[in-house]
Order: sequence, then structure tokens, then C-alpha cells
Amino acid sequence: MLGPIGHVASYVAYLARKGARSAADHDAARELGKDAIAPGVELRWLGTAGFALRALGTTILIDPYVTRLPLGALLRRRAIPPDARAIDRWIDAADAVLVGHTHFDHALDTPAITAKFGCRAYGSTSLAHLMALSGQPERAVVVEPYRTYEVGPFTFEFVPSVHSKLALGLAVPSSGELTCEHLDDLTPGAYRCGQVWGIHIRVAGVSIYHQGSADLIDDAIRHRSVDVFLCGIAGRRFSKDYLARILGKLEPRLIVPTHYDDFFRPLDAPLAFSPNVNLASFADEVAAVSRDFTLATLPLGADVVAQ
Repeated sequence: MLGPIGHVASYVAYLARKGARSAADHDAARELGKDAIAPGVELRWLGTAGFALRALGTTILIDPYVTRLPLGALLRRRAIPPDARAIDRWIDAADAVLVGHTHFDHALDTPAITAKFGCRAYGSTSLAHLMALSGQPERAVVVEPYRTYEVGPFTFEFVPSVHSKLALGLAVPSSGELTCEHLDDLTPGAYRCGQVWGIHIRVAGVSIYHQGSADLIDDAIRHRSVDVFLCGIAGRRFSKDYLARILGKLEPRLIVPTHYDDFFRPLDAPLAFSPNVNLASFADEVAAVSRDFTLATLPLGADVVAQ
């Protein structure tokens, strides 16, 4: 793992070759593209770490974030409400919303989605505070580690985890609990991280593990030989031996990288990449752990129907 100076040098090198790196990342996304993931499950990548999973008429969402606030709003510390038009366009059903942590790019749209569909949101005490701010305290479920929850054909468990230290490997951005007292004060930075969870899901004989941030508590992971690993990759270089550690625990049949897109662009804009995410090198990094793993990328915003 790089130190702070190494992270700065890596970013400078990225800027010097930004065009070539973007082209390589686009090539990697096309080469790894797959049109079938898990039999019996429809899966849609909603950008960032967000997914919609549908099976037997039930839909659960994980970290749905479709508002995609502009970078200027973040820099100016403006409070941005959920975009109702984007939610109408991209979210057509929700029987439950599962939230791995409460940074804005994971949790901002959750209260609007639960209000629209009348469903519950599962996650941390920070998420419950956010739901109460939106006037929906009764729809928040503060989860317990490893407890099995059931919604339709889906069962799921929350696994204690941690967030990668994206601030030059030194600190988690917007760490701590979400404590904002007024919706008008909910700037992007006010969406504090809160407790971080990995999420293990079972449905239709398929096991899926979602890790929205690239770090983990090694001893907390109890699930082995999962079918699909939805692997957040944006912060992987800030966590020592991240891929070796988590792949050795989960032993996934299929790895789907996620959280590599530029989430300040609208979801219907052409795919662009987060700075220095280097999707093109991800396959080599996985192969360095083991060549037995299979990788696949999903199209942004489109349904992938299992065959």
C-alpha cells in the first residue's frame, strides 16, 4: 500500500496520462462486459455502488444513488435534495433498501425511494437518523450484525466492515455519525459515513456479497464461496492487501467491479471514470491473487437478465 506521498505521485501520474487511462478503462469495461450474471436474478447497476436486484416479483435496492449531484454542489457545500425525476426514471420498484454506509453517494436517495414505494430501509443508526429527518422514522430498521432479515424471496445479513481511508490513506472522509438536525443543512459533507456494513444476500439459490467501500474487517467475514461479489474498487489502493484479503475470505465464483464510474455525471451520460480508479489494471490485480477468479462488468443503468 502506498503512503501519502505515493498516493500524490500516483494521482499526478494519472493526470499526465488521463486520456490514455480513460481509453484503457473503457476497453476494459467492454472486454469484461457480461449479459448474464446469476440464474433466476435480474440485476441492474445503478452507478456508484448502487444495484437493483429482482427475483420472483420482489425488488431490493442496495445503496441506490441516482440523483448524481454535480461536482460544483459538493465544492460549494450546497444541500441537494433527491432528484424526483431521476428516481422516477431509474427506480421502478423497491420492496426494501439496503444501505452499506451513509455517505451521500450511497444514502442520499434512500428517504425519497422509501417514501415513494412505502418500503423499509435497512442500515445503521446514521441511516435511521436520516430517515427521521425525512419524516419516516418508522421505515428505518437499525440492523444487528449477522441477523437474517427476509423480504419476499430474499434473505440478507449485514456484516461489520470499515471504509477505506480515501484521504491519502490517512483518514476516512466525512467519518463519524450523521447528526445533522435540519434537511436544509444536509450538504454532501453532512452525510457522515456512520457504521459501515458488507451485505450478504441469498435468493433463488444464489449468494451475493456487496462491499461498497474497499476495506474490511477480516475476522468479521463468515461467508465463503459466494456466487457473485459486487466489489467496490474506488478505494482499493488505500487499504493494504485489500483484494488478497477479501477474495481469500469470500472465494467468489464471479467478481463484478463497481464504484468506478464518475458519480458527478448524470446516469444517462456516457460512462466516465472516477479519477485514478484504473479499472484497466483491476483484472491484473485480481489475477495476482489467483487466476481462478472470473470477472464481469455490467452496463450502466441497464437490466442484466440471467439466462
